[in-house]
Amino acid sequence: MIKAMIFDFDGTIIDTETPWFYAFRDAYKEHGVELTSEQYSQCVGTHNHTFNPYKYLITELGLPVDEEKLRSKIHADHTALMEKEVVREGILDYLKLAKEAGLRIGLATSSDRSWIDRHLEALGIGHYFEVICTSDDVSQVKPDPELYVKAMEKLGVKPHEAIAIEDSPNGARAAAAAGMSCVIVPNSLTKLLSFDQEPGYIHAESLAKVDFAELVSRNYE
Repeated sequence: MIKAMIFDFDGTIIDTETPWFYAFRDAYKEHGVELTSEQYSQCVGTHNHTFNPYKYLITELGLPVDEEKLRSKIHADHTALMEKEVVREGILDYLKLAKEAGLRIGLATSSDRSWIDRHLEALGIGHYFEVICTSDDVSQVKPDPELYVKAMEKLGVKPHEAIAIEDSPNGARAAAAAGMSCVIVPNSLTKLLSFDQEPGYIHAESLAKVDFAELVSRNYE
């Protein structure tokens, strides 16, 4: 029996990831370098960067780039792009339905707490989450399962009693490693990426395409 739903944040609740990619892609273009979605995908859904998009131009390509100016430009461009973004389709309905059904609701994100608090306040949805686990709370972020394991411990549920809502391969891997089932709702960036084929994964364009009652009534043991 499902007792809890644990949401990822970036890219899942609101698409912060595609604007980051566009901001980096445009900045790279100014230096004559193409940034592909495959290359950028290495840092989507995690802070354990095998690819660091801020440092790559300097350390790997040896270009005379001022990292501080690069960061400043990318953050400004991302902020401008984010003004067009809204909560993704189906998310608010799922939060309301989960609350009405008496499910515990958690958030498990590789982002830091200050980033999450700022966005939850702006979106007006912070009150839905009983538990919020961020990079500040763990030693390893996704794809390591620690964030989901900690969220489940705080919610008092076992893996077969909780469903993860994710958008990225790294996030889905973290949920699978924690023993959870996972609904994957990729955004315009992460839909271009390859996901592992795991039992218990459900893929959909958005949560609006996934029947809530059917999802929580399944047996996941």
